[in-house]
Amino acid sequence: MAKRISRIAPWSAGRLFAVIYFFLSLVFVIPMALILSFAPIPAASKPPFGPGLLIALPFLYAGGGLLFVALMCAVYNFAAKIVGGVEVSIVDVPDA
Repeated sequence: MAKRISRIAPWSAGRLFAVIYFFLSLVFVIPMALILSFAPIPAASKPPFGPGLLIALPFLYAGGGLLFVALMCAVYNFAAKIVGGVEVSIVDVPDA
């Protein structure tokens, strides 16, 4: 059975991916914070970036995901009006 995706709600998809991007960024930020907290820093040198950036990074990544996914969904919706959208094949799976 073939189905066609003719529209994606930009704000809904943007919110979903913002949450996904937030938690995905924590996979990198938490180990980076732990490594930097134990890394030796020369006395005359400043750290390359402060802890504020590590705290803000997941929120910045989520905000960027929200905006860019919503924008790309809007672009997809515009293109789908012209060419008809993406066709997806769906099959019924028996219950396990």
